Amino acid sequence: MIAYFSMEIALDPGMPTYAGGLGVLAGDTIRAAADLKIPMVAVTLLPRKGYFFQRLDALGNQREEPVEWAIDDFLTELPQRAHVVIEGRPVFLRPWRYSVRGVTGFEVPVYFLDAHLLENAEQDRGLTDYLYGGDARYRLAQEILLGIGGVRMLRALGYSELARYHMNEGHASLLTLELLDERLRKTGRTQISLDDLEAVRQQCVFTTHTPVPAGHDKFPLALVEQLLGPRPELRHFRDVFCCGGLVNMTYLALNLSCYINGVARKHSEVSRLMFAGYTIDAITNGVHAATWACQSMQQLFDRYLPGWRQDNFSLRYAGSLPLGELWQAHQQAKRELLALVNRQTNMGLDNDVLTLGFARRATAYKRADLLLTDLERLRHIAQNVGPFQVIYSGKAHPQDHEGKEIIRRVIQAGRALWPVVKVAYLENYDLQLARSLVSGVDVWLNTPQPPLEASGTSGMKAAINGVPSLSILDGWWIEGHIEGITGWAIETDLSSESSDRYRDAQALYHKLEQVVIPMFYHHRERFQTVMRHAIALNGSFFNTHRMLHEYAVKAYFR
Repeated sequence: MIAYFSMEIALDPGMPTYAGGLGVLAGDTIRAAADLKIPMVAVTLLPRKGYFFQRLDALGNQREEPVEWAIDDFLTELPQRAHVVIEGRPVFLRPWRYSVRGVTGFEVPVYFLDAHLLENAEQDRGLTDYLYGGDARYRLAQEILLGIGGVRMLRALGYSELARYHMNEGHASLLTLELLDERLRKTGRTQISLDDLEAVRQQCVFTTHTPVPAGHDKFPLALVEQLLGPRPELRHFRDVFCCGGLVNMTYLALNLSCYINGVARKHSEVSRLMFAGYTIDAITNGVHAATWACQSMQQLFDRYLPGWRQDNFSLRYAGSLPLGELWQAHQQAKRELLALVNRQTNMGLDNDVLTLGFARRATAYKRADLLLTDLERLRHIAQNVGPFQVIYSGKAHPQDHEGKEIIRRVIQAGRALWPVVKVAYLENYDLQLARSLVSGVDVWLNTPQPPLEASGTSGMKAAINGVPSLSILDGWWIEGHIEGITGWAIETDLSSESSDRYRDAQALYHKLEQVVIPMFYHHRERFQTVMRHAIALNGSFFNTHRMLHEYAVKAYFR
């Protein structure tokens, strides 16, 4: 059996147990494991107050609020208990269970760890409240609960024999310490040996998700020992546990995993440069097709591609879908999305107008505002080539001030473009809104600063729904892009070491002006053919069924 550890897991729109793509991927991975009957158990934390509920004022300023949700409406509390010692105090954990049921009825249990217990000291009860909240001490305490507490909880729940421990990003890396401690307890020894390190290494699998340095957690050794107490191995095997004098969760996972992968081919190349000397394979991310296909598209697939839920590879036969029926299914999703947007924003978006979608975490390297670099050029394109409208959504991390400024710029640029180009920004981006967006827009826009996009899965979700991408060639799109067939590339200078914002914006405008808008309005059948190819070529491959097959062969059961 595989134990899958992730700091965040997105399972239900009503459960604020995720912040973004990492959690959504985790949820899709677990759903695919249930579909494919892969024996798996998942462990995460229970964020009682969520990541945050986003509100935007008229100027685009983001305000964060705790999320109120009824935990017992979604999860089942279990009686088992486990504990870890933090700063000399026992911190008890209780598990809440959620069962993910696959297409054949096979279930994968997900256990949410909760520290909100009366037996805990008051300052410890809130350690699982906020996802990615607080200072370095709070974050480290959470990672202790996830990694060390997670292994102990699995034992309390009866999971004594597990084949692999899959760390989805470095947050759970401290589980390796608990596995080492278990070996010592079994043998009665007090000192860890090289053989112990190798034995634990053979049990662990690590997926790294970000080429951005800020995405790799690291803590001063003194802080780690303040919370965990003396750990002689941290100093004795300093090269294993520390990097640059810090306990680096990514390096810890790299050093104690028998299999390491990035989440796209390009990302693995970048990771091998970042972490020289490590063998880092590539398993490109995917999305759970049955979760992300909208209702009208599911009905279309059911008519022409029976069995696609059990076998996502059968989506390759979407090349035979009647274009008229494909367009009707898309138009139904578009009407539903625009009705939602108009209710929320009073923007008056038009069903007959080309609609671009951009919904990502608001942070600098994702460059949500690249499209809005030259407002006069956008007005010219809309007035002389063809009208278009844009729907944005996305949260900025509470401490990401640059990300918050990007949201303000997008909203203020939208006001300046009105009414020639209508720009809507939907607040509180979540699973439910994402499902509407990826199926209801006509073209999915993605403009990261290469090579900082690890993979990106939003464009994959769009492809499942026949929505082609217009994207910078980075992350998954390097693999999924066939020009004019599955979508279009924003052609940047890939030989340059840096990405020039103005140059990239001009390339985006050129592709809109010369290719995408004319095709949408004047060569509709060609546009519909691109939609069909997006499903047949990208939807059939960039899914978590294919992804889990790769993990099973390369990492889980080798």
